[in-house]
Formats: sequence, structure tokens, C-alpha cells
Amino acid sequence: MSLALTDTLAWVVVAAFALSAVLATRDDEHPARVAAAAAWAVFAVFWALLIDHFLFTQNSFIEGILAALAVPLSLYAAYLVLTDRPTLVRLSRAIAVMGLIYLPFQTIPALTQAAITITAESTYFLITLLGYTPQFVTDPYPSAVVFVHDGHTITTNILLACSGIGSIAIVSGLIAATTAPIRRRLTGIALVVPLIYLLNVARVSFIAIAFGNQWFQWTRPLVTLLYSPLRSEPRISYLFADKILAQSLSVVALVLITLGLLRIIPELAALLDDALYVATKTDYNLEDRLTR
Repeated sequence: MSLALTDTLAWVVVAAFALSAVLATRDDEHPARVAAAAAWAVFAVFWALLIDHFLFTQNSFIEGILAALAVPLSLYAAYLVLTDRPTLVRLSRAIAVMGLIYLPFQTIPALTQAAITITAESTYFLITLLGYTPQFVTDPYPSAVVFVHDGHTITTNILLACSGIGSIAIVSGLIAATTAPIRRRLTGIALVVPLIYLLNVARVSFIAIAFGNQWFQWTRPLVTLLYSPLRSEPRISYLFADKILAQSLSVVALVLITLGLLRIIPELAALLDDALYVATKTDYNLEDRLTR
């Protein structure tokens, strides 16, 4: 599966969601709902194409499972926006904003490199601040942190995902799509963006240190069970630190940040209610609960 294909498809999805948002400003809501339904259907195809990449290229069970779940949920959202849940147009607007934030970093090399470089330098600064002395290299890698452990060179490459731009895009898109006054929306984004970035720097620093010092070799039976007995010995610590521990904690952190945002932007509850309805077929009425 070519990432160029999914990048192109992602732009198509974002354009379709953006079109639905524009059409939603008209008195007749039907065209907006049709555009949103089409966007959700293509979104399902997008996630289906990424399942193999996440599971076997990125070795991420969490991302792979989430991508697999996103396929039927996106198709269900397409059905709902046409029938029982026209308010899903609001969530469609949020996804359009997310894409407009994330895709330039994913597809424009200059922005990709800038995000990687800034994150790598921040990560290296934190690692050295904690008393470790790895090398910081930019050749042949874009940016990497290199430890030496028992005579073995252990390299952690810094990638775009390390910058937290994906999480920043998700939360910023949700905030931007609310009906809250612009000042409170900007306040929420101003608080969330640096927080997510700093948490990601801490996450990448932890992974690099744990991998570089082989902290989690004792998890070999679990990692071998989940991945493959063919994994080289040093990779055990990396797979556990990143793909199991850090990614799990990242999901928890994102949920906690979103819940915290509800105190600043209670209007966010409407979008979360729509998302929860798609996932659980239950209307939680979060707006009413917050009002009470």
C-alpha cells in the first residue's frame, strides 16, 4: 500500500468534509448531509487502506485496531448523517479542520522536516538535561538520538509522529468546530497545543532512553507473543516502550485533556456526544449533564 495514495485520498476526504461544512451554512441542510455522508464513506476507505501499514509496517497494534474500528464506524456515521443524526455535520466540520492542520505537515517536505527538527532538538535537550549523554545525528537520518549500550549502537529515529501534530490536529479541530465564542476557542487551543507538544517530547525522550538503555528486555515473552520471535534482541525494549506502553498512555492523556477542555469549552460536549453516539449507539446528552 502506497502512502502517496492515502495522502491523496486524505486530501479528498478533507475537501469533502470542508464542502459539507460550507453547505451547512445554507438554509437547506440536505446537500450538506449528502456531502458529509460521502466524506464519511471515503473516510472508511482511507482507514481500511491504513490497517496493513499500522499493523505490519509501524508494528502498532493500537493504531491498527483503531484504524480497523474506524472503517465500520465511518460507514455507520455516513448512514446516520443521512438518516437519524444530521447533527453529525458538526463533527464533519471538525474533521475538516483536523485535516487542514495535519495534512500540510504530512505532505509538504519543508513543514515535515521543520516539525521533526524542532521535536528532535527538544527531545535531545530533555534527555541531556536528565543526565544522559547520547549522540544527536542528522546523517543518514533526518534526526536521531544514538545511545551506546554494551558496545551496541542503538538509534531512535525522530519522525513526524513524534511531534504530536496528529493529537494537536484532533483536539484543535474539535475546538474550532464548536459554537463557543472565538476568544474561548483560541484560549483552549493556546493551552492545548503546547501541552500536547511537551507531553510528546517527554514521550519520545522516555522511548529513546528506555530503548537506548534496554530497560524492558524482561518483557521479551510478551513482546514475542504480540509481535514475532524474529525480532532482534534490542528491539524488544523499543517495542514495549513505544508501541505498548507509550501509545497506551498517549490515548489516556488525550482523553484526559479533552475532558479538561470541557471546563473551558462546554460547547465541546455536543461534538463528543455525536462521536460517542457513533461509537456506542447511545445518546449521553453530555450538554445537558454539564448544564446541570
